[in-house]
Parts: sequence; structure tokens; C-alpha cells
Amino acid sequence: MIRIANGQGFWGDWLEAPVRLVDEGPIDFLVLDYLAEVTMSILQKQKEENPALGYARDFPPLIGRLARKLKERNIKVIANAGGVNPSACARAVLQLAPELKVAVVHGDDVFDRIDSFLEKGYELRDMDTDEPIRSIRPRILSANAYIGAFPLAEALDSGADVVIAGRSTDTALTLAPMVHRFGWKADDWDKLAAGTIAGHIIECGAQCTGGNCQVDWENIPDMANIGYPIIEAEPDGTFTVTKHGSAGGRVHSDTVKEQLLYELGDPKRYITPDCIADFTSIQLADSGENRVHVSGIRGGPRPPTLKLSISYTNGWKSIGTLVYSWPQALAKARAADRIVRARLEALGLRFDEIYTEFFGYNACFGAAAPPNPDPPEIQLRIGVRGQDRKAVDRFTRELIPLVLNGPPGATGFGEGRPPVREIVAYWSALLPREEIETTVEVIS
Repeated sequence: MIRIANGQGFWGDWLEAPVRLVDEGPIDFLVLDYLAEVTMSILQKQKEENPALGYARDFPPLIGRLARKLKERNIKVIANAGGVNPSACARAVLQLAPELKVAVVHGDDVFDRIDSFLEKGYELRDMDTDEPIRSIRPRILSANAYIGAFPLAEALDSGADVVIAGRSTDTALTLAPMVHRFGWKADDWDKLAAGTIAGHIIECGAQCTGGNCQVDWENIPDMANIGYPIIEAEPDGTFTVTKHGSAGGRVHSDTVKEQLLYELGDPKRYITPDCIADFTSIQLADSGENRVHVSGIRGGPRPPTLKLSISYTNGWKSIGTLVYSWPQALAKARAADRIVRARLEALGLRFDEIYTEFFGYNACFGAAAPPNPDPPEIQLRIGVRGQDRKAVDRFTRELIPLVLNGPPGATGFGEGRPPVREIVAYWSALLPREEIETTVEVIS
């Protein structure tokens, strides 16, 4: 049995979680998931401005802080903190933790290969719209293939203390230690599916240990010290979800079920680079306090393609807010919205979209919101997006004047003009998996 803990669900998650996982009890592997689709474009922009950047900069100081304990307790770290510059990330780690052996997984970044793919006849059509990628080619910011667990397991086989990858799948971070330690083969479909589902359960950190939980959330213990998840994995593919006993939070079949539904499409065909997992085969059993046993998982052969995560620029946006107070807060906010739209129209400004929300009334639930005819305050939130940056910038000047020339009682305008931001859009496409070759570089 091995114990695999996840201490980060995204870049920006609780900084103390990995430290507590190391300090509060035994673990064999610490996995850290930093990447979302939009994160890759942010990192690519950082790398363009400074070739030494392009990775999750929280990661090296964390490893430096933990290095002595990781070495003493033989805890291995697997993270996708490398972003678009895993080699630079590794060098930064070694500057702060020279006693560690670091392995880097290369091969996911295909930003410089897009044109060669097009020359080979791959149209890289968007998986949602079926549009060929040539329509956005000049605006691409980043392009990465989702790689699976086996390259990460190869890096662990090298004896590395820390494994750094770029755009691996979230689930691969947890599956890799099982492949490495148990010797699972590339066609052990049921076992690979079990490891994949284990990774899916813990990939969002404390979301499976009581965080963001709808079930009896008011009575979840000690949320200020919430425990992050641990998988106790067996060679046969069964596993138990748990947490350190001294930590807060709750592990129960209810919390695990909520996380299982996260980002789930066809439950019988959860597709990853390593296998296809059947979520309908999962058997859950509460096996003790803060322990959920998982068994019965079935899987199928991996797909012939890998998914590409591609980001591109798609215009500009700005979002501004004002707060209107009682009485007639909603009526004031709606009047302000009409005034802004009328003034934009009078200026001849055109946008791809103007969108308005009324926080405190219906922003979260829309038409399904419960009746609230006279709320004590309303936050008016107006956003525009379009291809013309000058038009978007002009919009930013139309909210603050309402403080004096619009409905009464406006507040919440401390920032003045809202900022203009570039829109980064997401494009997903499929590529034959043989086009992606991964390598492992050991740095010590």
C-alpha cells in the first residue's frame, strides 16, 4: 500500500496545505496540481516577457521549505508546476533545495510545432465548433498536449525526489506513483482506470474532504484547518480516500460523490491519455471515520489521439461595478444599466456583447432566483467585450459619472475606471498520439 496526498487543487490554493500534509502524518508521495487551461496562456505571456519565467512561482519556495523533510522521510513530489518552462522551474527548485534530485518531463509543449502539424494535414479542428485552427493561427498564445502518467512514472523510476511536468492531466499526477510502485502495464485497463479515478477524486484538493460541500456543510469540523486528501492505494487497484486524523474537514461518501461529478461528461467514457474509465462501475463504501473505500472500477483501452490545450487572444473586455442602497436599490441599478447602454449607443460604440448582472437579486440563479422585491443593496455589474480596444476603453469611462449624474445612492466606486483586459479564449483539438514524444531529463 502507498499513500498519495494532494496538496494543491489549483495555482493559488492554500499555501499551508502541502506543509501540513508532510508534517501531520505519513505519506509516500505528494502531488501538486497547479494548472488550468487559462493558466498556460498566462505562463506563456510571462515567458515571452522573461525567458526565465513561465512556471508556477509558488512551487520552488515550497520545495525549498520542505526539502529537508522530504529527504528525511523519502517523500517524492510530482507536480505540473513546470507550466511552459519546466526546465526553468527545475533550476529554481535546485537553487533553493540543492540536496534534491529533480527530473523534468518534456514533450507536451507543441507551441512551435503548430505549422508543422498543419503541413502534415492535421486541421486541429475545435472539438466544440469543428472550426479548423487556421482561423485563429496568428492569435495562438500557447499549445500543449495533455500527457499521461507513464512519462511521470518514468521520471520517478529515475530515482528523482521531485518530478516536474508541464501540461500533464490532473489525474496523471496521482496515477503515476501507482504505475511506478506497482509496475502496472500500459494495458492494465481496470487498474489504470482505478488510478485515474483516484486522481480525479483528489485533484481538486480539499473539495473531496469537505470543502465546497453542499451536504451538512455547517457541521463540517474545523474548516480553518481542513485536511487535504490522501489516497491509500493497493496493487489490485482498490483504494481508500482519507485525510490526516489531526486535520479538520470530513471524508465521507457524500463528499467523494460530489467530487466525482466534477467536470464529468459521459460517465461511462471518462477519456484520458492512459485509459478510458467507467465511472458507473465505481463502488463506494464508508469504511470508518473519514475513510471511503473505492472498488469495482472498470476501464478500457486508451484513445488513439491526445487532446491539445490551445489558448489564443480573442479581443478585449472590461467589467465595472457600482452598488446601490435601499430604498429601491434594484430599480436604481436597473435605471443605471439603461443609462449606460443608452450612452454607449449614442456614442456609436459596438461590442460583441454587453452583459449585466444584479448581485443580491439574480446574478447566481437568473430566472430561478427566489423572489426578493426590495433588497437592501444591489451591486450592478456591467461588462463588455469586443475586438476594438478603443471602444472597450471608452466604456470604462461611463460608469463613474453615474455617481453624480445617475440614480441616487451609488457607492462602491473606489477603483474608479475598471481595467481593460485582453480576452484569452480556449481551443481544444485532437492529434494522433504518435506525434507526441516525451523525454525525461534528470537534474541533480
